Amino acid sequence: MKVFSIALNTFRENLRDKLLYNLLIFALLMIGSSLILMRLTLGEFHRLILDIGLGSINFFGVLIAIFVGIGLVSKEIERKTIYTIVSKPVARFQFLLGKYLGLCLTLFINTVIMTSGLLAVLYFQDVPIHTVLFKALGMIMLEFMVITAVALLFSTFSSATLSAIFTLAIYVIGHLTPDLKTFGQKMEGAGRTVLEGIYYILPNLDRFNLKGHVTHQLEVPAGDLLMITAYGMAYTAFLLMLASIIFQQRDFR
Repeated sequence: MKVFSIALNTFRENLRDKLLYNLLIFALLMIGSSLILMRLTLGEFHRLILDIGLGSINFFGVLIAIFVGIGLVSKEIERKTIYTIVSKPVARFQFLLGKYLGLCLTLFINTVIMTSGLLAVLYFQDVPIHTVLFKALGMIMLEFMVITAVALLFSTFSSATLSAIFTLAIYVIGHLTPDLKTFGQKMEGAGRTVLEGIYYILPNLDRFNLKGHVTHQLEVPAGDLLMITAYGMAYTAFLLMLASIIFQQRDFR
């Protein structure tokens, strides 16, 4: 009950954040701009709409996850409200989990709004809508959950600026991990060990990318979706547990 109360309060706070609305508006404009760009494209404009639409939802959702996520803890510390929170009969892991769920709810609502904009564009342009589109959107939301957990983890022990830099770095590297593994296999010694270590330790965010399946209308086996979902949930749980341990050790006196 305490966790859900914190989550709802965090959700209300996020709704008052101007950054949220600015990013949402830009995302909808990017999706709408596909209507203009498709007129400059010869053929295959259906793929262009889908590519720009999904790319916009992913990009702006990640920005929201990072730049709102890094402030979940740091804002409480800056406002000195953290002292009131830790003095109440609320476990620190409950506080973190509530903050996390509140931002995930915010991201879900924003994703639904952006998806509605994309579906409207697809409908008015007579672009066929396949079930793989919604599977890709589900994987995008799962990626948001992982990135939010990363941002929350860094915010428990670092400043907002450093948390943003670290989380952005994890996001970029996370989409390059398959290439890092391939590159590492061509190396020997310490270089190979380091690159393979990065591959196995950092989140493989490229697993959540199903945009190519949508644009080429390729179905994703249910078993693959289940494995990707299990991987994302397990990695998120690990990050939240690590964040709780670090947050529990912090002294706010």
